[in-house]
Amino acid sequence: MRSLARSAINLLKRDRRKSHKNPIFPSSTISEGEDLSVKREREEVKEQQPAFSSSSSTLFEDPRAEKIWLSEEGIFGKMGNISGHGCSKSMDDPQITSPRIRLRDGRHLAYRETGVPKSDAMYKIIISHGFGSNKDMSFLVPQGLIEELKVYVVLYDRAGYGESDANPKRSLKSESQDIEELADQLELGLKLQGVALVAAVVNYRWPSTPESLTKDDFRKNLVKLGMWFLKRMPGLLYWWMTQTLFPSSNIMEKNPIFFNDRDQEVLKRTPGFELLSENKLQNRSIFDNLRRDFLVGMGKWEFDPLKMSNPYPKNESSVHLWTGLEDRVVPVELQRFLSSSLPWIKYHEVPHGGHLLVYDSDVCSAILRALLLDEESAPYMPNLSAPVS
Repeated sequence: MRSLARSAINLLKRDRRKSHKNPIFPSSTISEGEDLSVKREREEVKEQQPAFSSSSSTLFEDPRAEKIWLSEEGIFGKMGNISGHGCSKSMDDPQITSPRIRLRDGRHLAYRETGVPKSDAMYKIIISHGFGSNKDMSFLVPQGLIEELKVYVVLYDRAGYGESDANPKRSLKSESQDIEELADQLELGLKLQGVALVAAVVNYRWPSTPESLTKDDFRKNLVKLGMWFLKRMPGLLYWWMTQTLFPSSNIMEKNPIFFNDRDQEVLKRTPGFELLSENKLQNRSIFDNLRRDFLVGMGKWEFDPLKMSNPYPKNESSVHLWTGLEDRVVPVELQRFLSSSLPWIKYHEVPHGGHLLVYDSDVCSAILRALLLDEESAPYMPNLSAPVS
């Protein structure tokens, strides 16, 4: 989630007279000791700090499109090519092949449409990709199901990814505003009707996260170390990730510490985890965009997602959380705690599932049916007594 969250939960509140947005990712502050460019970025971020209302409601509504889905993968997201841009690119740029909208701040947001034609759709869905991915991410729903349910889908490149312009002032608020503007300009409707979070990020700095669940979690220390270098010594980290004298960069690719057997099989059929590869990070703008995204997603949030109130008190719609029982990127113990803290979330666990759930067509079909039709698939009903690997 992200973003998505990213995220943690992509719920926004919108009123035509007043706007209180529940953003996807937070802004973060930078400590002393950073270089001048980092300090300038810190001041820009501070100017963009949003006011947050912990109560959330729906965003998009259309008489024909009953549900619109904002999905955010986990912080390490889907494997995919990264092609961030450090500055705004002209609409005439030959590298730009996707349609783009122009946002209020002048940036462009690229998107692609799939599924049935928008004019024929009964359901309209927005998919928001995770860290290091783009709008070309996989979500393996069978075409027959898409046509049967008459689903229109739009995927977009988050700021700085793919063919979208970077946002040097990226913040929790800007992530949600980008989604809102995309929905407005594509005329998708006025109200969000449902949310599905798939392998969603968990931020170790959320105040309500119990220390007992994280004190021995090696991922927490990795995030802490990454945050330290990204805040204080980004230039040194950039050099280390791109130098060729020592093995350093792609520590996650096919690493069994992060990926279970099913994930490993997926990675055999994909280009690999290119997020940290030298050939991608040689472009400093890509590194800088990933840096900003990570600092925002894993930094200090202005609210505690675990204290959120039910945005659908009358059960007029639903929020779903999907996780793999063997997810080694986002620990299932934290997802279980999140679902127990927010009992209004419909929680689903995939037995033997890892982090790359969007590559499983059966799981993707179940996600869609649960969100749109409120159908519960028995294999994915959580068994909280099941041991965690």
